Amino acid sequence: MNIDPRTVILLAGVMGGIMSIVLYFMRRNFPPSIRGLGEWAAAPALIFVSLLLLAARGVVPQFFSVIVANMLLLSGLSLFHFGTQRFLGLPTSIRLWVAVVLLPMPILAWYTFVEPHYGMRVLLISFLMTVLTSSNALLLARHGARSFATYLCIAALAVQSLAQMLRFISGLSIPADSTLFILSPAQQVYATTYTFCILMLCVGAVLMATDKLRAEFEHQARHDSLTGALTRGALIEAGERELERNRRKNHVMSLLMMDLDHFKAINDSHGHLAGDQVLVDFVARVTTLLRRPDRFGRFGGEEFIALLPETSLEDARIVAERIRADIASAGVQPWCTVSIGAATSSADDATVDALLARADAALYQAKAAGRNCVRTAA
Repeated sequence: MNIDPRTVILLAGVMGGIMSIVLYFMRRNFPPSIRGLGEWAAAPALIFVSLLLLAARGVVPQFFSVIVANMLLLSGLSLFHFGTQRFLGLPTSIRLWVAVVLLPMPILAWYTFVEPHYGMRVLLISFLMTVLTSSNALLLARHGARSFATYLCIAALAVQSLAQMLRFISGLSIPADSTLFILSPAQQVYATTYTFCILMLCVGAVLMATDKLRAEFEHQARHDSLTGALTRGALIEAGERELERNRRKNHVMSLLMMDLDHFKAINDSHGHLAGDQVLVDFVARVTTLLRRPDRFGRFGGEEFIALLPETSLEDARIVAERIRADIASAGVQPWCTVSIGAATSSADDATVDALLARADAALYQAKAAGRNCVRTAA
């Protein structure tokens, strides 16, 4: 079945335009922490205008249907690559992408107005599109999340890159007087492949952004918004998992309950902003003193908990004393000391609540002993 290439080009442009609108409204409603959506929204819009100009070849001047159209096409692909870098939190260089778009334009103009040759234009543009799509695919493969959305984008970019490679090879034999709208099987395959890939790429971008938004919500649900430490619910959940693992492997887990001494006085004397900074600094210092498997979170107010897997009571006391000494010697104003109660799991602990109760009792003893000290549960 013969398909008019002009119709396919217009269809690809319309689909890209629709996806551009979708990405634009996503950008407006997503948090600023998810970067790159603006570039992803603008990229298919530029490609949409580019394809409209390409489809109008023979109707509008060649400057617009060849030079401007291809410049917008390369701009769209470059902008999508730029957006991917921002989305992944990688360094970006706008000058590089400006050079990729502008430097080929004099060559394209030469083979359009001075020495017209359609085959040479195909070689130039298909080579650049191959580089842009393949580099974007490699970028996602190296730094993207291992998810269906990422694999969909990689697949769309890889197929498009392969199609451009084949087009480059075929461009070696394209005569100078050929046209974009010649009705040939190769031209039809290229046009339909591009239409499919641009749609899949935009869908993949939408899914990647949605995955990242869900991950941010999950992170916010499990981490304290002020200090970044785990929330009380996340701590209890982690403790229950560790207790279950202890029962299977006959291990023990220790728990440290910490309370900042005279914290209310800091809020009363220096204000709540200063108190918030004390909490943030405290979490930052304690985190550096714990191991990777340990879990540290905010239990409530100025109370914090550290879960120490496979740690005996004596080792837990040593860790607690290290934390107490580090906080006491911080030398940051305003500052306060910390009292710590330590407890270790036993075979009778069915839930974390029993372990928490013993650690809380030890913390009470530390407070009663004058604060700025460590006590362990009997």
